[in-house]
Amino acid sequence: MNPVFVDSFYFFAILNPTDEAHLKAVKFSTQHTLALVTTTWILTEVADGLARSANRSALKRLIASFSAIAVNEIATTTDDLFDQGVALYDSRADKQWSLTDCISFTVMRQRGLQEALTGDHHYEQAGYTALLK
Repeated sequence: MNPVFVDSFYFFAILNPTDEAHLKAVKFSTQHTLALVTTTWILTEVADGLARSANRSALKRLIASFSAIAVNEIATTTDDLFDQGVALYDSRADKQWSLTDCISFTVMRQRGLQEALTGDHHYEQAGYTALLK
């Protein structure tokens, strides 16, 4: 079975018990053992979201927990990946996709991934399945 892409939506849902998607995210994490793929861009987005919170230290634990599972992957930042994300961003002026979304879509396309742990409708617009909708 193909790995599942992990968006910041999922990480925020897991970290915040009051998040609307928290129960869905926890349920997924307890019922599935699929390999997960995310990017350093997604983790940067999570860090940015936690920067002003009392949970700022959760980032280090989140990354350690994610990385501790050997089949999980964090796609690293490269100039080529950034350039491909910018090209997609530029080509889709009709959408409100963030650059991080475009980089995520690029990684998903390159790895043949179809499903994402997210509730973000942008993934559906791009042709992917949002598992937390």
